Parts: sequence; structure tokens; C-alpha cells
Amino acid sequence: MANNLIVSCIQSELAWKNVDQNLNQFTNKLDQLPADSELVVLPEMFTTGFTMDAVKMAEKMDGKSFNWMKKQSKRIEKILIGSIIIEENKNYYNRFIVMFPNGEYYTYDKGHLFRMEKEHEDYTKGEKKTIFKHNAWRICPLICYDLRFPVWSRNQNDYDLLIYIASWPESRREVWNTLLKARAIENQSYVIGVNRIGNDGEGITYSGDTVIINAKGQIITKANDYKNEIINAKLSLDDLKLFREKFPVALDADDFKIL
Repeated sequence: MANNLIVSCIQSELAWKNVDQNLNQFTNKLDQLPADSELVVLPEMFTTGFTMDAVKMAEKMDGKSFNWMKKQSKRIEKILIGSIIIEENKNYYNRFIVMFPNGEYYTYDKGHLFRMEKEHEDYTKGEKKTIFKHNAWRICPLICYDLRFPVWSRNQNDYDLLIYIASWPESRREVWNTLLKARAIENQSYVIGVNRIGNDGEGITYSGDTVIINAKGQIITKANDYKNEIINAKLSLDDLKLFREKFPVALDADDFKIL
């Protein structure tokens, strides 16, 4: 049914700056997905890990990782999403790619760059949000540090599902878990948060905490901490619309524009 959406989230370790190894492992993981899932979510910078080595690791939009997403999306007949490092006109982007099985795709460049790791010195900031559609669903993709900025993610009746992909360290996992619930509640939207696990080349540990949350802030399903795991859930647009009708907080929301 178009009003139901079956999603799969892949929580995984990442091989540090090893594109081929990561692509191979995710190819194998895609074979483990339920046949009826429609949308598959991978972590932030899933081919490299969260690295500031943009010049060395960047690819073009017709490069290996983009073409892998195109090939795999067609092969498994599912929408495949995740971010990779892209070079365009001598600028470097942490780019969220939404790949459809027919080769159609959408992009979102990370709007808030994590200055504590000097991401703003190595990457170019995105200026526009992206909303893409699948059947009756309107979906907003965002990346990691964007989670801390509620104005950027504010629902102006333009999406039903908010997706965050991340490399969010274990040391701040309480913030991740708290803000994901807050974004679901304040925006009356389903929220998906997909985070990696393991250790990266900078010695940072990631606990995962990959989760799917409903519009009331309730956890639908959650991955086990520190485990390579795929979680799946069926989301109901009818349930979401009914909740919004019964509890229409959007009618009293403040109007604003992002300049």
C-alpha cells in the first residue's frame, strides 16, 4: 500500500578511508534485506568514515561510489540513501544521495558543518534543504550535526519522514537519543536516525543507537548497541495523518523564513 512505507536501516562498522572494503561489505549487507523493504538507509560517509581528508577521498558524481549506489539500487529494487564525499568545481561536499532504482536521484549537501572537527574548513556548506517523494510520502534527508538545529529541520507541512544519517560519537550518545525524539515530537513526523559503530582512524568510538521513532516520540524499533545490525519497520501514513488531525499543533506553529 502506498500509505505504508517499509524501511531498512543498516548499522555498521566502517573501514577507515577504504572505499572498496566498505562497498563490498555493504553489497553483502544489501543481500540480507527483507524482500518487501522499499527504502534503505546507510550511515554518513559510509564509504570512508567521517574524515576531513576531503581532497584525497573525494569522488566525482560519476565516480565509483555514486555508480555503486546506482547499480545496487537497481539490483535490489529499493531506494538507497547515504552520504559520500563529492568534489564539484574544486569544492568538497558531504553529500546525501537518494538513489531510486530507475536511476533518478536527489542530493542534499550537509547544511551544518561540524566546526569542532574543522569540517567547515574542509567542506563547503549546503544552502538548501531537499524534500523528495516516494508514493504518498514526503521525506526530508539531513546529516548528523544538522540534528542540533531545530529551525533547519522545522516541518512546515512539507514532510512526513525526517531522516538523519550520522557519525555521532559514543561520548555524546545521550544528546543523539534525546534530540531525535525531540525532532519527532516537535515536527509531528516519523524520524529515522542511522549511526555507525566501531572505531575510526582518529580513535573515536561510535555506539550506533540507530533508531526509528514515531511522531509521538515513541521508539518503534532500535538497533542493539555496538552491533552490526539491520533493523526494519513499517510506517503508516494513515496513522500519522490521524494523529495530526486529532492533535493539530501545526495550526498554532510560528511562521518564519530561513534567510
